[in-house]
Amino acid sequence: MVTAEPDYALRDATETRDEDLSYRSPPNNVEAEQALLGAMLVDNEVANRVAAFLRPEQFFQPVHGRIYEAILKLVERGQIANPVTLKTFFEADDALADVGGAQYLARLAGSAVTIIKAEDYGRAIHDLHLKRELIHLGEDIVNTAFDHRVDVSAPQQIETAEQYLFTLAQEGQYEGGFMGLNESLRAALVVMESAYKRDGGMTGVASGLIDLDNLLGGLHASDLIILAGRPSMGKTALATNIAFHAAKNHRLEVGDDGSERLADGAVVGFFSLEMSAEQLAIRLLAEETHLGSEKLCRGQLSSDDFQKVVLASQRLGQVPFFIDDTPALSVAALRTRARRLKRTQKLSMVVVDYLQLLRPAGRSSADNRVVEIAEITQSLKALAKELEVPVLALSQLSRAVEQREDKRPQLADLRESGAIEQYADVVMFIFREEYYLSRTEPTPRADEGQERFEQRYQKWHDRLSEVSGKAEVIVAKQRHGPIGKVGLRFTGETTKFSNLDTRHSIDDGPH
Repeated sequence: MVTAEPDYALRDATETRDEDLSYRSPPNNVEAEQALLGAMLVDNEVANRVAAFLRPEQFFQPVHGRIYEAILKLVERGQIANPVTLKTFFEADDALADVGGAQYLARLAGSAVTIIKAEDYGRAIHDLHLKRELIHLGEDIVNTAFDHRVDVSAPQQIETAEQYLFTLAQEGQYEGGFMGLNESLRAALVVMESAYKRDGGMTGVASGLIDLDNLLGGLHASDLIILAGRPSMGKTALATNIAFHAAKNHRLEVGDDGSERLADGAVVGFFSLEMSAEQLAIRLLAEETHLGSEKLCRGQLSSDDFQKVVLASQRLGQVPFFIDDTPALSVAALRTRARRLKRTQKLSMVVVDYLQLLRPAGRSSADNRVVEIAEITQSLKALAKELEVPVLALSQLSRAVEQREDKRPQLADLRESGAIEQYADVVMFIFREEYYLSRTEPTPRADEGQERFEQRYQKWHDRLSEVSGKAEVIVAKQRHGPIGKVGLRFTGETTKFSNLDTRHSIDDGPH
C-alpha cells in the first residue's frame, strides 16, 4: 500500500491558522484602563462620573478592577484615593505585586495625561466588556445546543439567550441613577409639550374614547392597566378597540437632536391567549368596515361589501398592530417576545387577553393559584416599567358579582388574587346592564293579574330600551387621578365601543 507523503506546507499553514484562532485575544484596551485609573488617582471627582455605569468586573485586567473598586470605596467614605492611601489595600495582593506593586499605582498616577477624556475611557471599557459578554453568550449558545444531555428544548434556549441579550442591551444604556431637578423639569416639559401638541392634551396613549381619556389622561407608559369584567361584557372588544385606535394613530416625530420619538398612538403587541389571530383580525375588519362580524365570518357579502373589505385590509396592513395567539403562554415567554418586539419594532403598548390564561414563569409546586396570579401580575407590572410602555391586561371577575342585585363590579370581585389590585396602577371594570336585563324578561306570576303583569313588563321594557346599546367603564382605582365612571356606546354587531353622547348619558344608578 502506497502512503501519500504529508503536505507539510498545508499542515503548517493549517496549524498556524488554528494557533492564531486559539490565541485570539478577547476585545480589550489595557491602555484605556490604565488611563482611566490614572485620571481617577489624580482627580477623585472622575470616580463620581464613571461609577454610574462602570463596574469593577467590567475591566479586562482583574487587578485593574480591584484598583477601581478600592478607589470607589475610599471616595464613598469621603477619603482621598491616591497611591499612598491605596497602598494599604494591596500590600498582600500578589496580582498587584506581579505588575510592580505600589510602584505600579504611582506610575498610573504619574502617567495620567488628561482627565478631560476620562469618561470616554470609561465608556470604551464598558463597550469592550459588552463585546466580551457577547462572545461568551455565543459560546454558551453553541455549547448548549451541542449538548444532547441538556433537558431544555430549543425554544427555551432561544428565550434564555434573548433574555440575556436584552439584559446586555439594557446594560449598555448609561442613563440611570439620580436625576437633578433641572433634568427632571426638562423631561417633564417634553411630556407636557407632547401632550400640548396632541389632540385632547393626552400625556399617555389615547384610547379614542373621549370621556375615558379625560378621566385617565390616556394610558401612561410604565403603567399596568387592568380591564376586568364578567364573561360577555365585552372586555376583548374594548381592549381591541383601544389598541386598534392607538395603532392606527401611530405617528413619530423628529426631535431637535435628529432622533425619532413617539408623537401619537402606539406600536401595539397584542397577546391573544383566548382568540386566534384570524378571529381578532375579523373583529378589526368589522370595526373598520362597519360590517357585522357574523357576516364576515360566514362570507355573506355583496360585491360592494367585498370590495370594502379588500380596501380595508390593505389599509390595516400598514398599521403597526402585532398579534401573538400562542395558547397557554408563560409570562417569561411573553416577556421575551415583548422585549424582542421592543427591540425590532419599537413596541410602545402591550395588551394581554387575558391574565388568568398566562402560566407563571416557574413550576408551581404548591399548585397555589393565588400565588401564581400574584407572580403573573407582578411580572406584568415589571414588564411595563422595564419597557416603559403601558400594559393593558384583561382579567376575569369572580362569580360574586352574579349573587348581588346590583351587578356592577367592585375591587373585591377581582378573581383569585388581591395582588391584581395591589400591583395595578389603574383598575377598570366593564359593565353592560343590557346583558343582565335582557336575560330577565318578566313572565306572569300566579298571584298577579294581567294589568299588574303588563305594568311590570312595560317597566322592564322601558328600562331595557333606556340601556340598550350602552355600557359603563368604572374606573375603581387610579394612581394618577380620580376614580369615576364613563358611559360608552356599544354596537354588538361589530363589537365596537364608541363615544356616548354625553347629553344622553347613562343613569348613574346605585354603586
